[in-house]
Amino acid sequence: MQDLIKYKLKENVTLKNRFVLAPMTTYSGNPDLTLSDEEEVYYSARGKEFGIVITAATAISLHAQAFTNQISAKSDFYLPSLKRLADAIKSGGAKAILQLHHGGRMNALGLYENQDIVSASSIKAERSNAATPRALETLEVYDTIEDFRQAMIRAIKSGFDGIELHGANTYLIQQFFSPHSNRRSDEFGGSLEKRLTFPLMLVDMALNTRNEFASEDFIIGYRLSPEELEEPGITLEDTTRLIEELSKREIDYIHLSLSSYKQSSSRNKEEKAPIINILQKHNINNLPIIGVGGIETKREALEALSLGFDLVAIGKAALSDAMVVSNILNDKPIKKVIDEDSLLPKDMKKRISEWSYLKDKGYTVK
Repeated sequence: MQDLIKYKLKENVTLKNRFVLAPMTTYSGNPDLTLSDEEEVYYSARGKEFGIVITAATAISLHAQAFTNQISAKSDFYLPSLKRLADAIKSGGAKAILQLHHGGRMNALGLYENQDIVSASSIKAERSNAATPRALETLEVYDTIEDFRQAMIRAIKSGFDGIELHGANTYLIQQFFSPHSNRRSDEFGGSLEKRLTFPLMLVDMALNTRNEFASEDFIIGYRLSPEELEEPGITLEDTTRLIEELSKREIDYIHLSLSSYKQSSSRNKEEKAPIINILQKHNINNLPIIGVGGIETKREALEALSLGFDLVAIGKAALSDAMVVSNILNDKPIKKVIDEDSLLPKDMKKRISEWSYLKDKGYTVK
């Protein structure tokens, strides 16, 4: 158990354990996109268990909103809501991380009047019912970076312990990094180096904002998806360059979005090595790396650490079992029934009940 508790993330930041609540969309904010009472209960319960709680994707602007009733940080109106969220998480001893997000071309349609779907380029996502986005003008890209900056300042003012830049799961930051969605000819697109520009400008902005408005203890993380299946799409070779550049900067962790902590390449079936083994070789300054995917037991958590992860994130099991970390640490089976004791917002629970693959993983919804 000693390997899984008390982890020093940085000089003055020690986590109560190595477990991270994976960021999961709640679809449960109030109609004005402020934190609902149900969400507050959900986050408060998880704050008692996890060393770090990463919030659901939080919209940094009007055009960033991707989901119904998504948590928002788009203006100072949301400061009281954000403070409630940070306080709920921290009340149990967890570090509260606000995930900053822009959905780009992946935004759901019909979320507000005169909705503007934007992306790096005017390329439709390869999914049903996808809209063709409008390519952001060069000046609008800089405006978007400023939107992220203002949202980060609100996170600081609200008492969060840190922020995570959501550069994964096909959303806007990834859209700028991807050769599928980024066909630009300005400074933000073209070569791999230019496709790195937007993500790295966001990271540098976050570091400068911390220096200006927060203490060195404020946590900055970056989440990424290592590969895309589209052609052209992000390859592991692309991601090794991103890892190298991130590791040169004074951020505090890299968060890999994976379906399994043991996952190997999806694009190259002949490559059997776990992705973490490949990417860790390019982690020049040994930044802490968070792994996720299928961790339900102490044995699996320890195996993830042995593969090279420093922290382990839990998703599905944290939805069903409000005591999931305690159960894992004490070698008890996790609860795999999603019911009232799971303390989920009702709209979140309704969405989860529609996930067909949960049953295959042994989960049921009551």
